[in-house]
Amino acid sequence: MSEKTPKDRYFFGYGSLVNRKTHDYADIRPARLKGWRRMWRHTDLRPVAYLTVVPDPMAEIDGLMAAVPEAAWDALDERERAYDRVAASHQIVHDMPKSPDVVVYSIPDGKHGQPERSCPVLMSYLDVVVQGYLQEFGEDGARAFFSTTEGWDAPILDDRAKPVYSRAQMLSPAEHALVDEMLASLGVDVIKDFPNPPWRD
Repeated sequence: MSEKTPKDRYFFGYGSLVNRKTHDYADIRPARLKGWRRMWRHTDLRPVAYLTVVPDPMAEIDGLMAAVPEAAWDALDERERAYDRVAASHQIVHDMPKSPDVVVYSIPDGKHGQPERSCPVLMSYLDVVVQGYLQEFGEDGARAFFSTTEGWDAPILDDRAKPVYSRAQMLSPAEHALVDEMLASLGVDVIKDFPNPPWRD
């Protein structure tokens, strides 16, 4: 990881970290990141595709920022082991009276590629992300997640019946229906059968 970690530092989450059920950080608030766009990518470090952000001066995305206790950064870095921590304090809009240090996790340029059938997006991961946006930003926010994310030509493995993602959550029928509706509207390639996948997240 490229950034030193002072005691008063926050991360900005824009994917699974938006879902509070996937972590136990207490000091959390909605925020907006400017100058970055969200996209689906994969790396050699993981057998499936995940979200990352790449610089884009015209883009901005909603997410959550949370304070991380000094002793907890190693665990968070391990969770985000395919990513680097990048300083983003001057690009965050939030409701705090102070201006804390904020980092965002991003896969380094040149170390990520286009998702493909051998390393698809997991539906169980996407469900977790969308559930988080629904809980934090409502239906409009969840729909905005789809419109502000690039790379929907990525194949998505429907693993709901047997989730591969280690932090998979239970979704309601309405939550599943919204995900399915948005994927259909985007014409996403959903893989319904992937016999004996040789990987786990």
